[in-house]
Amino acid sequence: VQLQASGGGLVQAGGSLRLSCVVSGRSFNMYAVGWFRQAPGKDREFVAVVLGSGGGTSYADSVKGRFTISRDNAKNTVYLQMNSLKVEDTAVYYCARGVSSTVATMRLDAWYDYWGQGTLVTVSS
Repeated sequence: VQLQASGGGLVQAGGSLRLSCVVSGRSFNMYAVGWFRQAPGKDREFVAVVLGSGGGTSYADSVKGRFTISRDNAKNTVYLQMNSLKVEDTAVYYCARGVSSTVATMRLDAWYDYWGQGTLVTVSS
């Protein structure tokens, strides 16, 4: 299984970016996929997750209402649409494959078994 994250870049505050995560391997639709981020000098933190079956979602409070996670099972791809970006959203964003079916547990990185390489998002003031 491999995950390939892309779509990062430099954007001004208030702008938008869309991240993509392509997941190789079988049974993509059965697994949750989450996004995490790590800012310089900080711990990695949960951003959003979309479940496999049913497509339930969950967001960190810091991004709720600004970010939208979605998945296209035909393309084995998960998207993270990021709007109204803030300077504090600057981080390396990672996607990962989740092995739980409960949104509450999917906020914890221990429930993810494969991780992508990360894509850098820089928001300037």
